[in-house]
Amino acid sequence: MAHLWITLALCLTLMSALWLPSLVLRDVSIVDIFWAPVFAIVGGATIWLEGGAQLSGWITQTLVTLWALRLGGHILIRRWKSGKEDHRYTAIRRKFGARFPLLSLPVVFWLQGLLLWVISWPLQVAVTAIGTTPLLLAGWLMTAAGVLVEALADAQLTAFRSQRGNEGRVLDTGLWRFSRHPNYFGDFLIWWGFFLAGIAAGAPWWTVLAPIVMSALLLHFSGVGLMEDTITERRPDYRRYIQRTSAFFPWPPAKD
Repeated sequence: MAHLWITLALCLTLMSALWLPSLVLRDVSIVDIFWAPVFAIVGGATIWLEGGAQLSGWITQTLVTLWALRLGGHILIRRWKSGKEDHRYTAIRRKFGARFPLLSLPVVFWLQGLLLWVISWPLQVAVTAIGTTPLLLAGWLMTAAGVLVEALADAQLTAFRSQRGNEGRVLDTGLWRFSRHPNYFGDFLIWWGFFLAGIAAGAPWWTVLAPIVMSALLLHFSGVGLMEDTITERRPDYRRYIQRTSAFFPWPPAKD
């Protein structure tokens, strides 16, 4: 991991560059659109800094690129249709008032850049893999499964929301029958898969902090915890959904 400081500078530079258009658009939620693609950029930059990659490294880079393009595109389309800033960032903007445009650089963009860099540690090693091992294959399979689960969950939710009469209702079919947040569970699989791939490629043990940080974000901060703070106010039926459906890990629903 000889290029950590370079990739940190890259992450912070890219996020700083996003801050400027956010001021013009008055929308910091554009950071979410580029969150996944920056991981692919970091992987590609690592390969370039290493002077190239072998087939194993390119397979890892392909996985992260496919995930990044799919998720980034999904969030872009969702943002385009909504025509407004994500309500989570609007709440922060309201809290800080006139100071928010300047504070958004460290509070939103640099913070996300730092988190992105930490979470990418195993990925930065995985793209340098030489040869194939059972552990590397297991990492790829876990990541591929996560990409599939996340994409399918997002597609099911998008289809549900596009149907008339579903506003305010709760999706409880498909993957959403077994987990209240199957898309986040897919993301969980992706980053634990990249961790396994990184360990297989020689990543140090302390890179386990990367999937732990991502898991904490998904379960307690930007993911499940944040989403469910106010959702029962907007969707009263969600209380019954909580009672019968696993919050995160897929599990057969309980009977009403």
